Amino acid sequence: MVSAPRANEEAETVVFPREGPGFSHGLQWALAAKGILVKENAFRNLESSELQQKGANIVDSLSGLPVYVRGSIVGGASEISKSQFGKLLKQVSNHISSISDVFVHDGAIGSSPKCDAKVRVISDSPSAVLSLSNVLWKTPTRAVSHDSCPLTVYVATSISPGVGDTVGLGAKMSKGFIAADIERSSLILCGKAFSDTNGIKEALASLSGPIISSRGGLPLSGRLLVSGDSVVLLFAPYQTIESCTESLVSADAGVILASEGVAPYFQSGKSGGTNLFKLPAAVILASSDSSGSIPSASKLSPGQAAYHFLAGYQNGKFLPAYSKGSSSIDLLELAMALRSKLQENQIPSFLINVNEGEKSVTGKDLVKLVESTLSKNIPQFEAKGGKLQGKYKSFLSGKFQDLPKEFSF
Repeated sequence: MVSAPRANEEAETVVFPREGPGFSHGLQWALAAKGILVKENAFRNLESSELQQKGANIVDSLSGLPVYVRGSIVGGASEISKSQFGKLLKQVSNHISSISDVFVHDGAIGSSPKCDAKVRVISDSPSAVLSLSNVLWKTPTRAVSHDSCPLTVYVATSISPGVGDTVGLGAKMSKGFIAADIERSSLILCGKAFSDTNGIKEALASLSGPIISSRGGLPLSGRLLVSGDSVVLLFAPYQTIESCTESLVSADAGVILASEGVAPYFQSGKSGGTNLFKLPAAVILASSDSSGSIPSASKLSPGQAAYHFLAGYQNGKFLPAYSKGSSSIDLLELAMALRSKLQENQIPSFLINVNEGEKSVTGKDLVKLVESTLSKNIPQFEAKGGKLQGKYKSFLSGKFQDLPKEFSF
């Protein structure tokens, strides 16, 4: 397992207005370009202890807050209009500009040096920065400033609870909400939304997908399972993953597969400081089929792996690319890129059935099935009966146009 070096962050305090040595014109201009005119102080990349000295607290986590996403959505309608997001961004920018102390934190989604997505957090609260700094990977000082398309996260914890209603999103939201605009590469967290970690991760994954893809990385809804000295890239439905989180590097759906290795989207306490792993020893696609058509375990060619990945078959239903909801990138192009990556790097792929017969394969049994699949001479995939192949063809041909000839059942 290869660990990428972790960058040392340099904390910076900028006081506005200010003249003489130490005045950071760069940070002032960068914040102004994002609509933030700092009233007095700007604190950048403070350590956890320093944030706590500024009043940061560890808050209770929330979940299920409203999430609105717009721009470049593949397979879904925007949940917030361009005009609404623009009005909201202006109100949030004005609010942060009215606060004496502004907190800035630079980080990244993914830790692949070439394929990550840089992120700048601009917040009215040290508590929000403390929370988000535990989600984002560290990145070298000034990396965000030099990046061509960084994501910006605006955090307005003390903004009026009625701001959502003001811009036309609906009734007052006492706990807050999350709004993302993929085209603007921007995320807004209002109220206590900074404590909805799952909602934030899903929004950041949508925002970062096009950037990661444009840099040669594959943003995948998979997980990493470490087996001995090997790393396995596992695709499975959420219900299956939920039963074996202890065996995973992170339970979060999101990894970046690149030429230099594979990395989780976000930090995890389980990663133990390791933020970049070598290329996976294998790719495992978990399907659920109680009809008996799919064998317990079988080997796939790169073209078959891409086909089954694109289908994401789960007991009569399909979950394309194992992603829930709409996507910010073209899933067919993603499947094609996955096929190429598997073929170029000669990464073996397998299909396992986690619902063969009456009992579902979960928890430690799932891990054992994965490990036995890797250690045995598994036969090539061959479905029992022809009905399932027809279901695949009907769904995929209806959803995706012109499937590549290399794709096969």
